[in-house]
Amino acid sequence: MQKTIHLFTILLLFGNMPLQAQEFIPITKTEVLYKVSENNTTIKISEEEFKQARADYRQTNAVFLPNITASHTGIATTNPLMAFGSKLNQQILTQNDFNPALLNNPSQIENYATRFEIQQPLINVDGIYQRRAAKSKMEAMSLQQQRTTDYLVLEVEKAYMQLQLAYKGVDVIEEALKTALENRRLADNSFKQGYLQRADVLNVEVRVTEIQNQLQTAKSNVQNASNYLSFLMNDETYVVYQPSDSLSVNTFTIETNKNISENRSDIKAMQLASNAYEAMNKADKMAFLPRLNAFGSYELYDDQIFQADANGYLFGAQLSWDIFQGSKRFGKAQKSKSEFEKSQLQYSQYVSQSNLELNKAKRALTDAENKLKLTMLALEQSKESLRIRTNRFEEGLEKTSDLLMSETQYAQKQLEYYQTIFEFNYAQAYLRFLTKD
Repeated sequence: MQKTIHLFTILLLFGNMPLQAQEFIPITKTEVLYKVSENNTTIKISEEEFKQARADYRQTNAVFLPNITASHTGIATTNPLMAFGSKLNQQILTQNDFNPALLNNPSQIENYATRFEIQQPLINVDGIYQRRAAKSKMEAMSLQQQRTTDYLVLEVEKAYMQLQLAYKGVDVIEEALKTALENRRLADNSFKQGYLQRADVLNVEVRVTEIQNQLQTAKSNVQNASNYLSFLMNDETYVVYQPSDSLSVNTFTIETNKNISENRSDIKAMQLASNAYEAMNKADKMAFLPRLNAFGSYELYDDQIFQADANGYLFGAQLSWDIFQGSKRFGKAQKSKSEFEKSQLQYSQYVSQSNLELNKAKRALTDAENKLKLTMLALEQSKESLRIRTNRFEEGLEKTSDLLMSETQYAQKQLEYYQTIFEFNYAQAYLRFLTKD
């Protein structure tokens, strides 16, 4: 039985060798932040969304800028009206062309016309409000892009600390494995001397096997944390990273009485989005007013392609008013009003939810701070308890079960302590994220 357990232990150790032989790439949090800012897909998506909003805003320049078109048209016709008009435009009309026989049955005539047209908006009130809405949307997308970047900075801090925590877990379990192997050696010696029973030795062997399984899981956690960092950096190599610094307690200067700022980028973006809906509602209302547009054209005519023996121009202004379009316009105005009121409610709800999240974050920070003190005390106590029981076990004064329990408890308290450091540091980082202007 003992040989079987030893063989299983050797197989587990050899099974861990590929992980141990893997290349570890050292990396700092600053490097991660830089690579995320340059390569992260979420940031790139937010940049494209901003570009779309900016392009929509630029399209509204049509409210002020003219629309200019050019065309060249060639026709051949025997239509009496078209033939007479073509000759008139070409300025080649003669007295003979007024002959009724020729007027009613003209010969085929070719006409080539080059035309330049310009349309200039003068008064377009609804278009002005649509432009304001597009501008508010563009500014909102810019602020939302900024908030996305802030969130990814927080996510990098969290992911980097998770990697640090994973390595701490490996360190703790490797140290526990050394202790367990030493206890197994002592147990074997005591068994050979007749101080321990076979069941006690087997309990120690089981403990060693459990720790080796835990070590395998801890190393998998390192790989998982490294892969998540690779995902954030948009790095498809998925190597195993090693943090340049170890997990430790960070203390930032945080004003715990600070509230949510209305100038925070995401909240301000919500306000601008509401402004955009308000402007669209006003645009729908202004659509009831008439529009004034100027227009003009310059035309060149000839019976030969790309020639211009005759020319003329036309300009004027048009006041147009769509008086009634069924109930379509009324329904559109009602819908945009409802969308505006909905956006105001969403803004109020978002601010309220943000304050709720802030209060939770403050309590979480206080809880993590208290928990940090208690876990540190528990760690010191369990360490001392293990030291005492180990000394007594070496002298044959302690039960194997009590030693194993003390050893397990010490490893658990170490893991709990580092987990609490992670929670405390993240609580501070999250609180800074929520209170950022």
